[in-house]
Amino acid sequence: MKRISGCIKECTNAYLAEIVQIAGKAALKAGSVLRDLYDKPHQIKHKGEIDLVTEADVAAEKIILDILASENPPIGIMSEESSTLGESVPAGPLWIIDPLDGTTNYAHGFPWFGVSIAYAEEGIPMAGVIYSPVQDELFCATTGGGAWLNGKTIRVSTEDSLGDSLMATGFPYTIRQDSTKVIGALEAVLTRCQGVRRAGAAALDLAYVACGRLDGFWEITLKPWDTAAGKIIVEEAGGRLSDFSGKPFNPFLSEVVATNGSIHNELTRILEQFR
Repeated sequence: MKRISGCIKECTNAYLAEIVQIAGKAALKAGSVLRDLYDKPHQIKHKGEIDLVTEADVAAEKIILDILASENPPIGIMSEESSTLGESVPAGPLWIIDPLDGTTNYAHGFPWFGVSIAYAEEGIPMAGVIYSPVQDELFCATTGGGAWLNGKTIRVSTEDSLGDSLMATGFPYTIRQDSTKVIGALEAVLTRCQGVRRAGAAALDLAYVACGRLDGFWEITLKPWDTAAGKIIVEEAGGRLSDFSGKPFNPFLSEVVATNGSIHNELTRILEQFR
């Protein structure tokens, strides 16, 4: 595929080059399913009080799992809608999948949602793709291969002041039960930066940090499928990720701070009190 040819060309690991091709193929096909179902009436179920799943989540996941199984049967699967694995760091190779990140947006016809697929070894993402079907944007990265958007290399922004930065965040599904720290963190950052966006799809927020459209992003109560692909894409674009205290991040932590690196310490100093 032309959209990931640059990433493959720069990747020195032939196996990861093949992996990102497979993931890209799966993400694009799943995205096509999401576009086809987007304007149709949805079958909506509740996994929690405000946590939704639609027929599109299930259909997109089936497409992805079928493609991944046919290409690489031995690799384990952690997928939002059907995984039987726990959330502890697994041993061995693993696909980490969110077939529809931004389900609430999708159910309401708000065009901000995406497909996220990562390949990890011992819990460390080594390759990842994020596809935004409405914008038709495919982000991809492999370890050492750089980060790419529709075949063009991307880098994080160069903004070095939080006061001039555009930030993003998200709210957990548990916000009705306990909003104190979430609202506290939002107020603390909002009053110190240029603006905060809350669009409702963590994978796309991370992709936007990677390509410099956002300078930083933070959120709590996330799952591995929300952040695994975004982690490798942000890092390969020159960005930095951590928990709220500044300690190294992995997708099996529930809180994330992702920035261009230049504003990272300034942001974590604010967020640390809201862990």
